[in-house]
Amino acid sequence: MSDNQNGSHTGDDRTDAGSSYLSTHQINLKGDVAKDVESKFSHRFSYKMDYPEIGLCVIINNKNFHPSTRMGMRNGTDMDASRLQNTFKSFGYKVNIYNDLKCADIYGLLTKVSQEDHSKRSSFVCALLSHGDDGVLYGVDQSLPIKNLTSLFRGDRCKTLVGKPKLFFIQACRGTDLDSGVETDSGSESHEETYRIPVEADFLYAYSTVPGYYSWRNTLNGSWFVQSLCEMLKLHGRKLELVQILTCVNHMVALEFQSFSNQIDFHAKKQIPCVVSMLTKALNFP
Repeated sequence: MSDNQNGSHTGDDRTDAGSSYLSTHQINLKGDVAKDVESKFSHRFSYKMDYPEIGLCVIINNKNFHPSTRMGMRNGTDMDASRLQNTFKSFGYKVNIYNDLKCADIYGLLTKVSQEDHSKRSSFVCALLSHGDDGVLYGVDQSLPIKNLTSLFRGDRCKTLVGKPKLFFIQACRGTDLDSGVETDSGSESHEETYRIPVEADFLYAYSTVPGYYSWRNTLNGSWFVQSLCEMLKLHGRKLELVQILTCVNHMVALEFQSFSNQIDFHAKKQIPCVVSMLTKALNFP
């Protein structure tokens, strides 16, 4: 039996890049020539964000739930929805807010959106504000898997968003664990080539909390996550790449928020958001 390493036979190394791909290991370029090459291939590393429209932003804002769900009113969520609306409008997105939707209505709405023609749009944004549990989101009547919603925009289902960033911001609990914290002393696309990409590529999921944990929301000011997200986008949205911005969001939520509750079990708790990125390029808002 021949030797096998990382799923391939051992032997001499070959490049996986096409013949048009140039790296510093293959050729040394200096001065203006290097700048020309960098410009020519920059589309490989940054999303094209200069389509006629930057994109559509859908906000699903669930506040009032049917008694059968035993879920309480989500006071403060309207503040989240308003902040998100203003933030993404400032980047040029067309923003639509939908309030108190049943599961079937959420699925039907996002199915319709996924079937739209996004060919003139640079990206797609969806914010889901609701109660939740690990892997599921609540409509006002019951729960449904988040994957059922996001998969509508996969590359094999939503052709006009193939190769474009699809961003999901999810403010919802992912379980019932509480984080007590710990003390620390530490301070452009090419029109000359075609290629195949994974159907799950170019998604980003920014969850308000990590799997298994509660997500905190202030009844007056809105959720810690959305407050921080909108603040960091306002401060850095046109200077930093999106994943860098979301790292700033993690920092803000982790350090600047702590729960205050008359119930001792819920007092002085912490939270950390969770970013899951399948983006294949840097995303800089125009």
